Amino acid sequence: MKIWEEDSKVIIQGVRDFHPDHIFDCGQCFRWNKEEDGSYTGIAHGRVINVSYFEDSETLVLDQTTLSDYETIWKHYFDLDRDYGEIKRQLCLEDEIMTEAVACCYGLRILNQEKWETLVSFIISQNNNIPRIKKCIEGICEKFGEEAGTYRGRKYFSFPQPEVLAGLSEMDLEPCRLGYRAKYIVETAVKVSAGGTETLNRMGEASDEEAHSYLLGLSGVGPKVANCISLFSMGKTKSFPVDVWIRRVMTQLYGIEESDTKAMYAYSSKHFGDYGGIAQQYLFYYIRQKNNEA
Repeated sequence: MKIWEEDSKVIIQGVRDFHPDHIFDCGQCFRWNKEEDGSYTGIAHGRVINVSYFEDSETLVLDQTTLSDYETIWKHYFDLDRDYGEIKRQLCLEDEIMTEAVACCYGLRILNQEKWETLVSFIISQNNNIPRIKKCIEGICEKFGEEAGTYRGRKYFSFPQPEVLAGLSEMDLEPCRLGYRAKYIVETAVKVSAGGTETLNRMGEASDEEAHSYLLGLSGVGPKVANCISLFSMGKTKSFPVDVWIRRVMTQLYGIEESDTKAMYAYSSKHFGDYGGIAQQYLFYYIRQKNNEA
């Protein structure tokens, strides 16, 4: 890849297997907004950034950043060191369903997101739809975060730290329309802030089992939410979150009994292996497109 900085932009040529729609509209993240020109603007690590991709020239353009931040933040955030072409090749071997799913969202990548924000975001995601999840998270950030910058007339706010949310009551969170989830968020914030964020952050280096066990000990975190957090912020690519969409695809297309979650985990482990979570995202995007629902 060829990389250079120019006019507050970092330009990377030679980027393959990257499509902003597939990445930002696959249910893994909630802080990114699509612009009229097809680019996406979002905030991570307290920084506002705009992302454009030009498929013909395989060029990724990151606006409002520096080479230094690219090397220390964005290269890892966008998982640019991982060979998704090879992963897709392996997943599609003797699997016509996966071949079709990959063709539908060939430019998908798993983002390496911030652990605390991802934890709270997926507590909010329970029994919720993506537009509403985004509104809830933005409400929390606007009310309790700090202004991080403006891009094309839109203000962006950082995600509040655990100690900030730990000092709130459920009533304080009422304007964010979290419902029963407000209780879980406050309780989890108290627990995480009491031990410092070091314990949560080191789960990225812990075994899959240790990380999963830790997450299940937090208020409002069940197996599906724990798997989402592990996959989208801890690099645990074996994690295979089973929600209503994945249950549907595993039942309708792979023939597994709808109620047999263990069989779905076993299938992922046997057939998708280390890339179960990446396979899950291809299937999640595919089945939603197939059903023409958001």
